[in-house]
Amino acid sequence: MNLKKKIILTLFKQHKRNQSKLHELTYLFWECTLRCNLNCIHCGSDCSKEALTPDMPLSDFLNVLDNIAPHVNKHKTMVVITGGEPLMRMDLEKCGEEIQKREFPWGMVTNAFALTPQRLQNLLNVGLRSITVSFDGLNPETHDWFRGKKGSWQKALNAISNITQTPDLVYDVVTCVNKKNINDLEAIRDLLVSIGVKRWRLFIIFPKGRAKENPLLQLTNNEFVRLMDFIKQTRKENVIHTSFGCEGYLGDYELEVRDTPFFCQAGIHIGSVLVDGSISACPSLRGDYIQGNIYQDDFWSIWNKRYKNMRNRTWTRTGKCAECKEYRYCEGNGLHLRDEKTTEVLCCHFEKLQHKNYI
Repeated sequence: MNLKKKIILTLFKQHKRNQSKLHELTYLFWECTLRCNLNCIHCGSDCSKEALTPDMPLSDFLNVLDNIAPHVNKHKTMVVITGGEPLMRMDLEKCGEEIQKREFPWGMVTNAFALTPQRLQNLLNVGLRSITVSFDGLNPETHDWFRGKKGSWQKALNAISNITQTPDLVYDVVTCVNKKNINDLEAIRDLLVSIGVKRWRLFIIFPKGRAKENPLLQLTNNEFVRLMDFIKQTRKENVIHTSFGCEGYLGDYELEVRDTPFFCQAGIHIGSVLVDGSISACPSLRGDYIQGNIYQDDFWSIWNKRYKNMRNRTWTRTGKCAECKEYRYCEGNGLHLRDEKTTEVLCCHFEKLQHKNYI
């Protein structure tokens, strides 16, 4: 790593510490449902069409927004609706309308299977400001295999095409890179460019939930290096703004494949309300990371008084992290990549990239 990058990462380390102390809430995720119209083979939530956990009533989440409203800049605190699949809620437009009334900007994460042009317009009419859509293959065979439902590729493609033609809507397309699509990344990029996509985010699948035992979902070290090189080259070509997901410290690839250095903002800028009322950070953090529950606790009080295991991460310096020379920049990787019981890191991006030195 060159000296300039080391200086930037050192300064950014202090920035992260300052942000941890301030812990300004800027993203609030609402897991509004665990129901889903797909059956994705990697799903960490293990969602189903008829989830055992019922949808959270809108009024319960609105109580949370009313609770935090006096304490935040509402216009700069983004509400992100996720699931499950948010479009499974027939009252999603009502949800958006009520969030908009409270002056919070809102967006959603979707598989787009049910995102017809009319449904998109309905959501725009009630304030939809941003949207993230999953697109995981060059053709139906790959995408539909991954998403577990025939026809999902075409519907995602149609929805993305509509989204790119929608003025003032902030969006990105996300791709889960796996063994079945890694050889098609160039062609997927070209397809997205051809339909007007401007922002594309790629990430790998962490070994939890359904993905844990599926070898087709985990990249080898060689493949991971290829992915980093692909993103780096695509960014240089500048035909589509491409980036790697926010997870994982990347050593020499820092600032080459993302706009900013690695920063796991869980519990620092990001909070969430899960479908059962649990208060967490990003929705991927469950189990021991739960800080409270909206049905017993005051969200704003929880946000200010807890999250200590997310704002001071010295406890992550165990196992392979204890002797790692890059820990000062990484500080234990993304929290969702650590085992909730043993606290050991499940996936180390930096470790994968060291393989490049021996190719």
